[in-house]
Amino acid sequence: MTISDTTSEKAAVSRAQTPRLDRQLCFALYSASGLMTKLYRPLLAPLGLTYPQYLTMLALWEKAPRTVGELGDTLGLDPATLTPLLKRMEVGGLISRRRDPADERRVLVQPTTKGEELRAAASGIQEALGCQLPLEPAELAGLRDTLSGLVGQLRAVEAKAAAIEQGSER
Repeated sequence: MTISDTTSEKAAVSRAQTPRLDRQLCFALYSASGLMTKLYRPLLAPLGLTYPQYLTMLALWEKAPRTVGELGDTLGLDPATLTPLLKRMEVGGLISRRRDPADERRVLVQPTTKGEELRAAASGIQEALGCQLPLEPAELAGLRDTLSGLVGQLRAVEAKAAAIEQGSER
């Protein structure tokens, strides 16, 4: 056996042990998320909304006012990401932010009249997107439910890890 044979064998073993990208759940989710965002872009452009702004408006149309903390929890965004997004939306006239009179530390967010007027225009976006997807409605609903369950479980794991970390910092 030569040195080059040994090197080739080690490389083959190394390649066999290396996780494959196409077998990674994280990559499948990442790719699907990016592609979904691209599909939404032309549907949201006429409304002047980005995808994160659309999600924010959906959350506010469901329930408003909301605190920034509630909104962040609902959207899965941390304050450092959410605050600049909300500032841009406020400048655009879509939302208003104000201190909670009951607790000055909290900021309440709600759609403005302009933001509320977008609701009707946005009502057909989900259907328009559904027409572009290569799955039947029942398959889409099942996928959404599975992913929603996964998100809930992952948030619980994350919260538990954060609690353990806080306990170890004391």
